[in-house]
Amino acid sequence: MKRRASPSAEASRGSRNPLHSKGLAGGAKARIAAPDPDAPAKQQQLKLYEEALGYFQQQKFLRAKQSLERVVGGPSKELSDRAQMHLKICEQRMSRPPAPVLKGAEDHYARGVALMNLGRWDEAREHLERAHKAAPKADHIVYAMAALDCLIGEADSAMENLKTAIRLRPENRYHARNDEDFSSLQEDPRFTELLYPERDGSGG
Repeated sequence: MKRRASPSAEASRGSRNPLHSKGLAGGAKARIAAPDPDAPAKQQQLKLYEEALGYFQQQKFLRAKQSLERVVGGPSKELSDRAQMHLKICEQRMSRPPAPVLKGAEDHYARGVALMNLGRWDEAREHLERAHKAAPKADHIVYAMAALDCLIGEADSAMENLKTAIRLRPENRYHARNDEDFSSLQEDPRFTELLYPERDGSGG
């Protein structure tokens, strides 16, 4: 008959390995990661980056550029890459010529006509309206507003402005006859009547 070990002995043997392995696992978990020697420098780099973003949002691009250049030299590659991206934007913004200062009606008129030629209708209208507000009796400004109305398909407004421009300066009638900006009105009876009053015997 095979001799069996006593229950107490089996319990003792069975409990050794689990306890031993648990002790090893616990020891592995207890290991503490070594501190990052670059942590203080990274913290300073982050602070500089946040400072640069503040200048960037305020459109103080020179100050932002100075801070970003310091960020690029820091230990965090991620922050350096972000700083490089913002640096390019700062340099682009700083290389642009300053926007011209528009002081009076003629400045806004010239800007409005230039924007019309570029097809930037909304901006052109804004400048022409400012010019008209500053010089409401300037016929060439009203004439330009009529041309803009015609270009964007506002026939009624174009006719009203053109009528006003002709009333302020009758010579505008002859300019409009050969002006390509009014080509879309060529078939409009109101346009014909306004520009060719002699056809119906009216003085216009």
